[in-house]
Amino acid sequence: MEDLQKLAYIPLKQQNNRVWRTYGGGALIDKWKKSPREVDGDMPEEWIMSTITARGKGRPEEEGLSMLNTHLGLKSLKELVDSNKELFLGEKLAKKHGTTGVLIKMLDSNERLTIQVHPDKAYAKNILNSNFGKTESWYVLNKREIDGEKSVVYMGFKEGVTREQWRGYFLSQDIEGMLNCLHKIEVNPGDAFMIYGGVPHAIGSGCFLMEVQEPTDYTMRVEKVTPKGLKISDELIHQGVGEETMLDCFHYDNYSYEEAMKRWKVEPKVIDSSATHNLKSIFNETHTDCFGLKELDLDGEYTIKGNDAFYVAVIYSGEGSVECNGQEFSFKQGDEIFLSAAINEVTFKSHIESKILLCYPPS
Repeated sequence: MEDLQKLAYIPLKQQNNRVWRTYGGGALIDKWKKSPREVDGDMPEEWIMSTITARGKGRPEEEGLSMLNTHLGLKSLKELVDSNKELFLGEKLAKKHGTTGVLIKMLDSNERLTIQVHPDKAYAKNILNSNFGKTESWYVLNKREIDGEKSVVYMGFKEGVTREQWRGYFLSQDIEGMLNCLHKIEVNPGDAFMIYGGVPHAIGSGCFLMEVQEPTDYTMRVEKVTPKGLKISDELIHQGVGEETMLDCFHYDNYSYEEAMKRWKVEPKVIDSSATHNLKSIFNETHTDCFGLKELDLDGEYTIKGNDAFYVAVIYSGEGSVECNGQEFSFKQGDEIFLSAAINEVTFKSHIESKILLCYPPS
């Protein structure tokens, strides 16, 4: 146990952690990881610093759990956190949640995802007996055309949509009818969106994005067959609560396109810059208290002070080193690095110009 706790004072890199989903994709994750093969398949997500497992029957028991490379061998993040929650997570987070409170994913789709919704905290507590809902965010990193289709997302009910109408489309499996109820938004790298619990949505084909979310895998789906023909089990449709209760997960608020964009599209803001760095806030406490995301563009060095909470650095591009407690550790594109609450300060130094995504737990 004491040996495990020594790991709280150094940056820890995650082993690759691909997860099966009901949709296809993943080639842009391979490209980001500089894999010799860039192929689409049924593992289109990379889960980062996860202490939860993915839902779905017949899947490996610990699929989704993050494993960290350490000098003591391969250790799960869950094992480390459980060894001393206050040390690894930070005192406030340990007392309030007892877990990381956040889940980070890289997601690459080569088909439209099914139309879905995630629970808000009230629904999660009352119906699913969970302390966390699944408010999430999308930060678009790259895109590609699939079969001539531009990259889009669908989000929120248009004006005039009712529960009765939505229920009718679901029961008849009128997919076009359901898609036409949602706002369709073309996306580009740098676009950022908040998807609060209860808001209907779907990610279109060709989107490569970072998703930062509450740490659950609860998804309610209204399509019983994916766009490419995979039949979805009842469990993955309604998570065991039944179809009528599943329909209660949606918030039936209506918005014009302009109102929807104002409510859910986020404009990143520069919070610190110099000749060698540019630090932007993407998601912060003005959008949600569930998580935070910053982006550091670095051509030199930049020091980050600890604030009694862990955070995660995802290296989107570049390479360099990170100085921590008198030691130097290398980083490169594709690395995912856990920095515990016990670390008071680190300095990132880029040897090749770098883009570093900094992910934070609940405030």
